[in-house]
Amino acid sequence: MKRHIAHFSGGMGTRTVRPVLTLAMTTPLTTLRVFTAWRAEPGVLATAVVLGGAYAAAVARTRRAGRPWPRVRIACWTAGIATILLVGCSFLGVYDDTLFWVRAVQNIVLLMVVPLLLALGAPILLLRDLLPARVRAPLGRVLRSPFARFVTFPLVITVLLVVPMMVLYLSPLYELTLRSSVASAVSGFVLALVGFGYFWTRFRLDPTPRTDPYGVTIWITVVEMIGDAALGVVLWLGPLVAAGFYGALTRDWGPSLRTDQTLGAGVLWIGGDVAGLPFIGIVLSRMTKEDEVRAAEIDVELDAVAAAEPDEPPRLWWQDVPEIADRFHQK
Repeated sequence: MKRHIAHFSGGMGTRTVRPVLTLAMTTPLTTLRVFTAWRAEPGVLATAVVLGGAYAAAVARTRRAGRPWPRVRIACWTAGIATILLVGCSFLGVYDDTLFWVRAVQNIVLLMVVPLLLALGAPILLLRDLLPARVRAPLGRVLRSPFARFVTFPLVITVLLVVPMMVLYLSPLYELTLRSSVASAVSGFVLALVGFGYFWTRFRLDPTPRTDPYGVTIWITVVEMIGDAALGVVLWLGPLVAAGFYGALTRDWGPSLRTDQTLGAGVLWIGGDVAGLPFIGIVLSRMTKEDEVRAAEIDVELDAVAAAEPDEPPRLWWQDVPEIADRFHQK
């Protein structure tokens, strides 16, 4: 993915590295190029094939066993894979080491969009139902372990979502990802992994170590928004990031280095919040459905009690809800 050449000077053998002139560096990013600039990135294509093939095979086995699997989950997983291809093979992949704002779009999508879609595919639940009992039991113990419960504690998992992006942009690691395809791939994998961990524990479609109320998720989203804002402000007002790398490019088109970084800061700040809007909507929807299911269960219990004890005076519904009854000292 990265194209570089090394030059060696005599004497002390000093090594300097500068980017090779590439098509992306010499060809301006125009509106037309946004739609026509594509590349076949082997690592990205292999990832898409593995994820898509494994999921399709698991769904086929599940349905052969007579168990339905919702189409909406298949659609979400497919959309996640399509987004991976878009990030790595479209103009975002072509210009990812030429423009700061393009890589910012890549990173925010890998952190906030791809994991959200994959988590909605419920892959852990799909895999668990196909595993033999001797494997399923140890997996369940791992999910219920104290360490798993700690890592997925709402505040902890939110910090784990915010910190990697800050470390990436506020350390020499960012320039390393520009110069090394291996570092770039590892960085993308880590962002997608922590993002998946966050959405997995918040949606609770898959088995999770904790069952924290959905209302907690809404509150901790504020922490994530603060993290996006803090990073955006630092990049907007702070010094240039990877100035040595971008300054060595012979790009004579597009925004200046400062403007480019300002655009990227806006992407990381505002883009992260915009990408989180569907997440909040999904959480609110699931919270509403959970309340409806709980209300239906309470109605069934009250009907059963009334049928078993017809002479007893009727009880108010809230008297059988511990959280509410305790406030009024009802036993």
